[in-house]
Amino acid sequence: MEPYRYDTLSEAVNDLQKRGYTHDFLIEDGTESLYCKQRSLELSPDEFVIDEIHRFEGMTDPADESIVFAISSSQHDIHGLVINSFGADFGYRSSKLVEDLHRRARGN
Repeated sequence: MEPYRYDTLSEAVNDLQKRGYTHDFLIEDGTESLYCKQRSLELSPDEFVIDEIHRFEGMTDPADESIVFAISSSQHDIHGLVINSFGADFGYRSSKLVEDLHRRARGN
């Protein structure tokens, strides 16, 4: 199967939502978990897998970057998105969790 490719963050989000990734997850401050407000559900790293990763550079500044993770949890029967923006306000804990997500996605 050919990987999906998108030109913009909004194009990726729209298509992933059409493909069933309908829940929004946030990186919880102070934890290594993801939180879904719609279902009041917290997922620890061993409760989900990363299905896809899409990265986008900023239009005016390549250092401004966004990344979207399509995740799923068979244990909780849920598919959703984690959207993270890199830049001056990108915190250490978020970057550590994103690094962990990348590492897990690559299987390292």
